[in-house]
Amino acid sequence: MLDVPVYSVSGEQIDTLKVNEAIFGGKVNTALVKQAVVTYHANRRQGSAANKTRSQVRGTTKKAFRQKGTGFARRGDRKTNIMRGGGRAFAKKARDFRKTFPRKMRKAALDSALLAKMLGNDLMVVDGLAVEAPKTKQMAGLLKNLKINRSCLLTLAERDRSIYLSARNIPDLTVRVAEELNAFDVATRQKMLVTAEAMKAILDREAPREA
Repeated sequence: MLDVPVYSVSGEQIDTLKVNEAIFGGKVNTALVKQAVVTYHANRRQGSAANKTRSQVRGTTKKAFRQKGTGFARRGDRKTNIMRGGGRAFAKKARDFRKTFPRKMRKAALDSALLAKMLGNDLMVVDGLAVEAPKTKQMAGLLKNLKINRSCLLTLAERDRSIYLSARNIPDLTVRVAEELNAFDVATRQKMLVTAEAMKAILDREAPREA
């Protein structure tokens, strides 16, 4: 069993949550987490970079001057890549960088990423997080109380506009809903802050279903 600390918004540890690592796979599959990160990076690529080859450049195909006797290098039309305004040698072409990542692999990668955060003491549960009105100062104070000064993923049980607006101006702070978590967001943030309600939702989702 893993001990996950539970903190109040003032930064004091008020409880410890017992988590069975078996529901997250028992061990961290680092290769799968890396594959997930590479896949998310690849799927974010636009892939629209393209250059024109000599066959796509607009211009005459007439030979610039005769082959021999001028004292200049032999040259064909002006669309060649060594002429100004000519086509590009080995031109880039638009391509799709997307990689497939099956649903079961996505879930297993997320489980490993969450387990790695818990094993490294980088996952903290906060109880009683509530923001009445959008206030960046209040959210910054919470991070200061918890001594979080690195990139952090804040996970909520459900969408909260006030919390989102309070967090959007803080560098390296990302807000996600528990049902939208993915291995890329978890693995690429150094700290993870989860509300008590969101942690319950994660554990309920990971718990094995009864037949």
